[in-house]
Amino acid sequence: MAPLTHSYFCGASTTQIIYKTIGRYFDEIVQEHPDNSALLVRHQGVSWTYRELQARVDQLASGLLALNVRPGDRVGIWGPNSSEWVLVQLATAKIGAVMVCINPAYRLYELEYALNKVSCSVLICDAQFKSSDYLGMITTLAPELALSGQEHLQAEKLPHLQHVVRMGSEHTPGMHNFDDVCHMGGAVELELLQALQNQLKPDDAINIQFTSGTTGNPKGATLSHCNILNNGFLTGLAMQLTPKDKLCVPVPLYHCFGMVMSVLACVSHGATMVFPGPSFDPEETLRTVEEESCTALHGVPTMFINELDHPKFADFNLSSLRTGIMAGAPCPVEVMKRVISEMHMESVLIAYGQTELSPINHITRTDDSLKRRTETVGRAMPWVEIKIVDQDGHVVPVGEKGEICTRGYSVMQGYWDDPVKTAETIDPSGWLHSGDLATMDDCGYVKIVGRIKDMIIRGGENIYPREVEEFLYQHPAISEVQVFGIADAKMGEEVCAWIQLNAGHTLTEQDVKNYCADQITHFKVPRHIRFVTEYPMTVTGKIQKFVMSEQMLASLQG
Repeated sequence: MAPLTHSYFCGASTTQIIYKTIGRYFDEIVQEHPDNSALLVRHQGVSWTYRELQARVDQLASGLLALNVRPGDRVGIWGPNSSEWVLVQLATAKIGAVMVCINPAYRLYELEYALNKVSCSVLICDAQFKSSDYLGMITTLAPELALSGQEHLQAEKLPHLQHVVRMGSEHTPGMHNFDDVCHMGGAVELELLQALQNQLKPDDAINIQFTSGTTGNPKGATLSHCNILNNGFLTGLAMQLTPKDKLCVPVPLYHCFGMVMSVLACVSHGATMVFPGPSFDPEETLRTVEEESCTALHGVPTMFINELDHPKFADFNLSSLRTGIMAGAPCPVEVMKRVISEMHMESVLIAYGQTELSPINHITRTDDSLKRRTETVGRAMPWVEIKIVDQDGHVVPVGEKGEICTRGYSVMQGYWDDPVKTAETIDPSGWLHSGDLATMDDCGYVKIVGRIKDMIIRGGENIYPREVEEFLYQHPAISEVQVFGIADAKMGEEVCAWIQLNAGHTLTEQDVKNYCADQITHFKVPRHIRFVTEYPMTVTGKIQKFVMSEQMLASLQG
């Protein structure tokens, strides 16, 4: 390939785009590898072959059809990693229902918004996890559950919600039990399920992923079969996954990293998904890799750092590993060196993207140099166009900084029920504007150098300050609030808030944190809080968050 002169690159491939629904493709994989191990969920004692997984998926899909779930209906899934989560993902795809991923750390404020924004008719949720009492929260929002029996729910705060399905062995008034739903379908529903496989289309919406909003509430990125099936397949191809591989998955399923880059990467190649636990635990992850002889491991840099720094790290034999993906935040060079040398992941890849891109648009190759795997995010994925543009939309010369834009099969359909925000993100020519600043070299490798959008990345989680600010503005004592990030050695960035109070009011840091507790997700709660009477501003009156960040960091280090 001749060296590039301008920052435009299209990922090439000899592999065709998979233009099929997830359900149809999954059934083909089962036919090819029926007895291969499909799913291992260690904390639940689950070990299913592809044939067994298919039977359970069809059971659940038939049960959901018996609950009158139909193509296009929105089905929410709320809870940590579990076998039920994987079943819901594949069963809703087979029905053509739109699975709505709800962050397991969401609290009341966020849950109510998410369910109503996309008009969820069914919510499938775990009973509880850590400090999250899922059943308690949904009952708080819909007290009518206790009176509804198991017919259609009519809740004032959640007017679209008709059914709640709870996981676990217990029964809760007004809710269906997950296992019971799996046995609700009969011959009629199985026949309907088979008929649907010929009616559904690859471009049908199949998933909604909430992304935090720069201007307030989260937006629902709407993704199709074609979007996420191909992104998962091509991610697996980059890792050179085969049916003999076992991928250890400590990343959350509610995020594209888990459900696309892990589940669909494995399913599309007949490989084995291995879940160490309901959420990330470094020791359990290391133990799982050793005991299950995993060949691949996923994680954000913070996860790998926690694994490498674990006091028992040297006790585990990780020699079965060869590959995996590190994504979600920039990878420090020393961490990459240790992952390669101490975790035996010689073929570890760096990936970059965003939820709106299903999610990956850049990835390194297994034979890329250490320099390229630490200083760049690789080149464009197959079948994806990348350009870097200036403020006027013109492609910049190689090496110059601009906004990274993507066009291709992976671009989302849009934000659910939000044409204005969609038009702000996807231009008339089909280019999705990332808000990230980058440079491209003459071989097409991209380096992320900054952000146009106001965003904090904490431990791989994207946090938009505006969303936190709008929540805090609701407190009667708060007059003004500015939320920003500061560098943190362990988490990458931490959330800070500078708060101005209304006259006559007082608050402590703990008061603010208590106000956030059980209302917004724990990782959005400001770690550092300062009460101020003014903010640093430009002469034109624009608040300078970078100055606040510098001052906060200096005061903490001092």
